Amino acid sequence: MAELEKTLEKHILSFQQDEIDGHEIYTYLAAKLKNKDDQAVIAKIADDELGHYYTWKHYSGKELKANRFKVFWYKLLFHLFGYTFVIKLQENSEEMAQAGYAPVLERFPELDAILKDEEEHEEKLLEMMDEESLKYSGSVVLGLNDALVELTGALAGLTLAFQNSQMIALSGLITGIAAALSMAASEYLSTSAEKETERNPGKSALYTGVAYIITVALLILPYLIISDYFVALGVMLLIGVMIIALFNYYSSVVNDEPFLKRFLRMTGISLGVATISFVIGYFVGGVI
Repeated sequence: MAELEKTLEKHILSFQQDEIDGHEIYTYLAAKLKNKDDQAVIAKIADDELGHYYTWKHYSGKELKANRFKVFWYKLLFHLFGYTFVIKLQENSEEMAQAGYAPVLERFPELDAILKDEEEHEEKLLEMMDEESLKYSGSVVLGLNDALVELTGALAGLTLAFQNSQMIALSGLITGIAAALSMAASEYLSTSAEKETERNPGKSALYTGVAYIITVALLILPYLIISDYFVALGVMLLIGVMIIALFNYYSSVVNDEPFLKRFLRMTGISLGVATISFVIGYFVGGVI
């Protein structure tokens, strides 16, 4: 019985911690959102989370503070990926909270009210999702995928062909800009040809082009600041893997997709192309 009560207390403290963390995160979001209606919705959810915290505090008898690292992490994600991503992350958290109530459902009469609130929160958060950022995620994927595969391969090949960091960076920049413009134009024509679409061709092209250019800039950066071209190559590949991980993390949260499978596939393709290009660069460098 003592072991059961200890497990029960652990559940209660876990729920209590989640509620105070949620209160802090939603309060921060409410202060940052510009849309007054969305601001009011998030502020109401923040108040509900605080109420739930005090409900669990009644049973635990303990005062808890928000997890500062978790709150900071969510703030950072908000500034990196926007509120759509954070809202989706919180919506997933609401679902997990509901599932976690199962072991203590019969012990606490207040749980029905809390569950009802959590379900309402989930619905409201889904309604707030910024559809535009999701609508054009395919265009961003296109820009990122092509830039990562083409530029990691091109830079790896150029590394051995030129064996000069400045020349590699310059060639990569010219190649990247030309490819970005080409991809943006292709995306514009492709979206224009779609008969039933809510996407604007100009915006689709912009998302693709900007994603490509940003990726290009990050990949050639090591060659601009590191004189040893082999070290620059290693750093460039590391940056490429980090970009892949970051984007796939975003995609897995927003689109409810498995992270690891997509990450490994995209990484394998990019590094595979880089390896082949590196070998080609070796032979080209020998001929030149």
